Amino acid sequence: MEVILKKDVENLGFTDDLVEVKNGYGRNFLIPQGFAVLATTSAKKVLAETMRQRAHRDAKLIKDAQKVAKSLEDVIVKIMSKTADGIKLFGSVNNADVSEALVKLGHDIEKRFISIEGRNIKRVGEYIARVRLHRELIVDLPFEIYADPASLHKKQAKKAEVADVEIVKGDSYEDAPKQSIDDVLGLSKPKKVEEVAEEIVAEVSKESPKDSEVKAKKTDKSEE
Repeated sequence: MEVILKKDVENLGFTDDLVEVKNGYGRNFLIPQGFAVLATTSAKKVLAETMRQRAHRDAKLIKDAQKVAKSLEDVIVKIMSKTADGIKLFGSVNNADVSEALVKLGHDIEKRFISIEGRNIKRVGEYIARVRLHRELIVDLPFEIYADPASLHKKQAKKAEVADVEIVKGDSYEDAPKQSIDDVLGLSKPKKVEEVAEEIVAEVSKESPKDSEVKAKKTDKSEE
């Protein structure tokens, strides 16, 4: 549906602009809130007469807007933002951030006159903002979003901490060759029952007199 704006509407237009909007947006928000009126045939005729009477004044406004446009030609807008990995932003950058950056550079342009495709930018890089200085004059403003060095240093420090943890983990008990409790305590490995029995027999054999000794003792007793 077509409506005539009665007030400036961010990302839509200026007062007295004739714009096309969705029916629901126009009937449920713009018109009830007093931001616009339905663009009927009679409303359009009134608008045409208003614009005719304002033509002389608009000529001056356009001239002033052209001066502003000229001053923006050599402006370099850079916006620093914290990032998670040097690319993705922790938050986002929008027209308010561009407006703030321009104000710092000496150009007082309200955010409602600035539009960015997608409205919210979430990655570093180079972008274009559209600055509407007048209904008849819109300029493209290049701007760059770059990573906050402090956030990069924090990311690098965190990576270093993770690397240290990984080194410790590599030397941990979990990654060491599996050992029995006897190995850890410095004891020999548990012996099988058969091995223990053989050792006992060997010890008994050492302590028991040999057959020859027994026979000799028997002979000595018989001679007596």
